[in-house]
Amino acid sequence: MNFLTILPLAVVMVAGTQLVAAVLLASANRPRAASLGFLGGAAAVVVGGVTLSWLVTRLLRGPTAEAETDVARFQRAATWIDWVVLALLVVLAVVVYLRRRKTGLPRWVGRLRRAGPGDALRTGVLLFVTAPTDDLTMAAVGASAARHDLAWWHLLPFVLLTLVLLALPLLTLLLAGRRAEHALPRIRNWGDRHGWVISEVVIAFFALVTVLDLVQVTRQR
Repeated sequence: MNFLTILPLAVVMVAGTQLVAAVLLASANRPRAASLGFLGGAAAVVVGGVTLSWLVTRLLRGPTAEAETDVARFQRAATWIDWVVLALLVVLAVVVYLRRRKTGLPRWVGRLRRAGPGDALRTGVLLFVTAPTDDLTMAAVGASAARHDLAWWHLLPFVLLTLVLLALPLLTLLLAGRRAEHALPRIRNWGDRHGWVISEVVIAFFALVTVLDLVQVTRQR
């Protein structure tokens, strides 16, 4: 496994309310400042979330096996982590499925059109901290990277892709100008109604990778 394997889970991070909020902020009175504030809040949470999961998993896993006598212990730790990641993915898939019909946004999000950069930053933090799908995804990404002994910087492409996806409404506004008035509602409707389908496909892919890791460790025993 390498960092490219975890990149698709960035779609799960933004599909739904997060992308819809980004669209609303791109349509706000101060779209550039508000969108950048939102991205700053999201970045803080995502970096902190995956880093925390990565650190905790490394502590639980212990040092990489360097002697032959350490191999069995390391393999047991790797198997345990794989089962935890797989459990997180199963729970994540169930949560995404159960929330698939919850379209629309909380009432307070409707005020985003008047949000300044400070309000948008707090919104980004709140949406990503309180979203069960994002919490589970960050836990799975950090744990999986640590289980495969990937250095911390391997998490950065996942963070950057998450931010790029969130920045799509702002980029659409900057590139399309007035035509964005027609494009942004389409992005919002897609994220609100159909994002869960893409999320389930990505989760299934990552679950398959985790199962293959379990099979490989089992064969090595």
